[in-house]
Amino acid sequence: MWRYSRIGELDLDAFAPVAGPATAGGGVPAELAGVADAAGRRSGLVVLRNGRIASVELDPDLAARGVELGPLTSAADGDDLLGSVGAPVDAFVDLATAFLDDAVLLRVPRGVVVPDPVVVLHWVDEARAAVFPRLVVCAGESSQVRVLDHLASPDGAAPFVVPVVELDVADNANLGYLSVQELGRDAWQVAYQASRVARDGSLVSSVVALGGSYARVRTDSRLLGQGGSSRLLAAYFGDGTQEHDFRTMQDHAAPKTTSDLLFKGAVEDEAHAVYSGLIRVRKGAAGTNAVQTNRNLVLDEGARADSVPNLEIEENDVRCAHASAVGPVDEDQRYYLEARGVPPEVAERLIVLGFFDDVIAAAPVEALRLRLRAAVEAKVAAR
Repeated sequence: MWRYSRIGELDLDAFAPVAGPATAGGGVPAELAGVADAAGRRSGLVVLRNGRIASVELDPDLAARGVELGPLTSAADGDDLLGSVGAPVDAFVDLATAFLDDAVLLRVPRGVVVPDPVVVLHWVDEARAAVFPRLVVCAGESSQVRVLDHLASPDGAAPFVVPVVELDVADNANLGYLSVQELGRDAWQVAYQASRVARDGSLVSSVVALGGSYARVRTDSRLLGQGGSSRLLAAYFGDGTQEHDFRTMQDHAAPKTTSDLLFKGAVEDEAHAVYSGLIRVRKGAAGTNAVQTNRNLVLDEGARADSVPNLEIEENDVRCAHASAVGPVDEDQRYYLEARGVPPEVAERLIVLGFFDDVIAAAPVEALRLRLRAAVEAKVAAR
């Protein structure tokens, strides 16, 4: 699962875990105020600085209805949740567990609808810090909740960040999760996201990756109950010498389950994008409907993208499809715009923005979509 990556360049000796207790208070860092504002109304807020919880806010009405938000160890079952969704899959997940910083738990009880997003903001500014944040989201039976998980660092901090996210969707629950990665250009990220979806549950998980030197996200989504569905989305844009590395598994273990994956990326300069995905249909998962699509725009000759979709089917009566594409901007689209008086540089910007729009438009935190479009546009405008 590391083919095409430059993980061999990672020097773990160059980083050190953050020492000392959590720093309380301080609110939203000034550097992330724009993100918090763009997210609009929120039902809860957690701020983490260098992997440690600095502040927690939760709507009192939701707290009175049993919603939990805060350090995982304050929950009744404590650390029992850690690893409950996804067993350790590689040495980096083991490392994240061994050096676990503050773990954040969001638990929504049965039947509770959380009206506005819960926002989790990570700010990593300690030089050469090794940070291991963990987020566990449990959506109880017939509940609804959306989560924004934003990770950022300044240029020059050069941290090593290993986020682990566990998403647990109970029967008939509805969970929307949006991860936005805007790390500094010298940061390394090796992230893991695990989800499990029970009977008639629904998960929409969206990743927007714009920062980092090397930024990897492995996503394992398991559909464990009949009628469960997952929609996996990603938009990524690399420039300079950035590398964005995505590995996914759509794991169907129950009948009549549905998964739909759409990952779109663009690379320019000497950037590199990697996608490798697997649809797995297990014995007994008849009636599965699974789609996997990865499309990449290569905007400069020095950039490249690798795309490797895969299928592993152990059952009959299924519908599975995969597709991948790697190529430059469509010349017919460019000609169409230029023939109508659009300057070449503007034409390319419009084409790239349009390429990403269906992914951004489906981001489960609606209020943030305008800011995400602006962030992608800024990348294109810098060409």
